[in-house]
Amino acid sequence: MTGVSTAGLTLDLGDDGPMTRRLTTALRDAVRDGRLPPGTALPPSRQFAAEIGCSRWVVTEAYGQLVAEGYLQATTGAATRVRDIRGATPLRPLGIPPAEPRPRFDLAPGIPDLSAFPRTRWAEAYRRAVLARPTGLLADRTPIGIADARAVITDYLVRTRQVREDPTQVMVSNGAGASVGWLARVLVRLGHRRIGVEDPSWPGLRDAARRAGLEVVPIPVDNHGLQVSRLDDHPGIRAVITTPAHQFPMGVALSPDRRLELIDWAERVGGLVIEDDYDAEYRYDRRPVGSLQGMAPDRVVLVGSVSKSLGPAVNLGWVIMPQWLIMRILAGDLETGVGPSVFGLEAFAIMINEGWYERHLRGMRTAYRKRREAVAAAIEEMLPDCRISGMAAGLHLLLELPAGTDADGVVDRAAAQQVGVVSIDRYRLRSGRNPALVIGYGNLRSGREREAVGLLARAIRRT
Repeated sequence: MTGVSTAGLTLDLGDDGPMTRRLTTALRDAVRDGRLPPGTALPPSRQFAAEIGCSRWVVTEAYGQLVAEGYLQATTGAATRVRDIRGATPLRPLGIPPAEPRPRFDLAPGIPDLSAFPRTRWAEAYRRAVLARPTGLLADRTPIGIADARAVITDYLVRTRQVREDPTQVMVSNGAGASVGWLARVLVRLGHRRIGVEDPSWPGLRDAARRAGLEVVPIPVDNHGLQVSRLDDHPGIRAVITTPAHQFPMGVALSPDRRLELIDWAERVGGLVIEDDYDAEYRYDRRPVGSLQGMAPDRVVLVGSVSKSLGPAVNLGWVIMPQWLIMRILAGDLETGVGPSVFGLEAFAIMINEGWYERHLRGMRTAYRKRREAVAAAIEEMLPDCRISGMAAGLHLLLELPAGTDADGVVDRAAAQQVGVVSIDRYRLRSGRNPALVIGYGNLRSGREREAVGLLARAIRRT
């Protein structure tokens, strides 16, 4: 399907991506360029769905998305109409500079497809959460006040990540960084002075540990994940942050032998493993491996968030702790400074209960898998001297450059052509000899993979 007619014009729907996204994009573009003038009445959803041969849900989702964005106006009992957006400019507080625009081809890692955020479903879930909360609980942020939502998250993690827990072991947070910062402060109170971190790794978590007062000790990563045996080189370490399901940025999973070795280390030193469940929702060649916490719930703290599944703006995460650790912490500290909005938490629980969250994940898995395959195919064709490493998972891949390549120079030249990429050196604690780029494809628009890789290839060949 490429074109359909409505309100006196033809919309180009294309053939790539979910139908809801294609219809939303086509209508949005038509409003922006004036082909759908202000005041134009759009067909009723049932009629429009019949005309283009899709379900009514697709049309109502597209309409709802554009109403939320301000392009359309919906009035009960009347037609959905195009709003007048001429002259509209985004407002910002005085004295605050505008955000730096993202490059046209965004290959930076760690960002999901921001255009795919399920605005309509999230808005509906949030509305229901606000309306359903009793007035007497509007001031209640205690664990008891959010017990139902915590139970929903617990059930979801037991089912999808094979964790071993009950709701009393779940603390909700503002995301992985906030969780690790809070845990690091707890470790300092318990007498810890140092913590092991993967090298290379995401800087946000290790910086959170540093700010809490812990010395960060780099532990190397190879093709089998964290080199667990190297922890014994540092006898003072009794805690480590690791990403067993999908290591960032190397893109490998912790091998079965090392999973057991890491648990044995934690038992032997009386230590704690902080498991960052980074983008574990996305595995394209097989089902994701279960959590490490499910194997050793007394020695593993699992940290998770929705930053890669919904988006960082939701600001929601969780921490699953062993019972013995909970007993060492004052009950009043469990939620201090890291709790998300109660309404956001309950909206997320509604998303899970209604099946909307997992439906969104299924759609994004398909989209990201196809996008990864397109990026990889373009790299193999245009950059035969480079090698892709990392398993088929997550929102990034590692592009190993020819020996002697100036990776920072490549980053600068790519930026000049509106291609955003990151050198692996940004994530290393110790200097490395092998140049590589961490290529993110989460926020790269589908259909632009070849063009983006072509521009990147030009930047690399000029080295």
